[in-house]
Amino acid sequence: MTAETSQTLDRGLRVLKLLADTDHGLTVTELSNKLGVNRTVVYRLLATLEQHALVRRDLGGRARVGLGVLRLGRQVHPLVREAALPALRALAEDIGATAHLTLVDGTEALAVAVVEPTWTDYHVAYRAGFRHPLDRGAAGRAILAARQAPATEPGYTLTHGELEAGASGAAAPLLGVTGVEGSVGVVMLVDAVPERVGPRVVDAAREVAEALR
Repeated sequence: MTAETSQTLDRGLRVLKLLADTDHGLTVTELSNKLGVNRTVVYRLLATLEQHALVRRDLGGRARVGLGVLRLGRQVHPLVREAALPALRALAEDIGATAHLTLVDGTEALAVAVVEPTWTDYHVAYRAGFRHPLDRGAAGRAILAARQAPATEPGYTLTHGELEAGASGAAAPLLGVTGVEGSVGVVMLVDAVPERVGPRVVDAAREVAEALR
C-alpha cells in the first residue's frame, strides 16, 4: 500500500474478488484467513458492502456476491462498445462484411457492438442485442475454443449456416482482457469464408483487446 491508496477500500475490493472466485460463498473465518486480518475487520467490510447490495449473506452466514454488482456491470457494455468501434469499423470496411463484438452473458453470446460496411450492395443484417447459444455461430464457438486453450496463440473459428441460412461467420477470441470474455468477428453471405478473413479477424480482436487494457 502507498500513501495515496486506501487500505479499507483495498480490502473491500479484495473481498469482492475472493467472493467472485467461488460458487459456494465464504465464511467470515475463511475471508479472515485469506485476507490476513481479524474477524472484526471482515464483519465491518461485509456490513458496508451489504449496505450497497454488493454482498449478501445466506442463512448459514456464508457471504456471496450481491445483485448490486449487476447494476455496475450494466455500465460495462457501453464502455466496451465505445473502445471497440474503431477496430470494428476498420474490419467492416476492409472485409466488406458486418463486423461485431460479442460478449458472454450467462450461457449466451450477446452482440454488444455491430458495424456494417458502407460500400457494399448488400450485407447481413446483424443487430446489437442479438443473442444466441455459445455453442452455435462463430462468435460463441471462438469463445469456447479460448476457454479450452487459454494460453495458446489466438486462432479463428469459421462456421456456415448455424445462425442464419446462407450466412458464414468468422470470429477470434479476445485474449488478455481481465474481466471481459468475448470475441470479434464478421458475418457474410458466402458459402465459404475467403482465406484472408480469418487472419484479419484475429488482428481486429487483438486491436480491440489492446483498446480495452
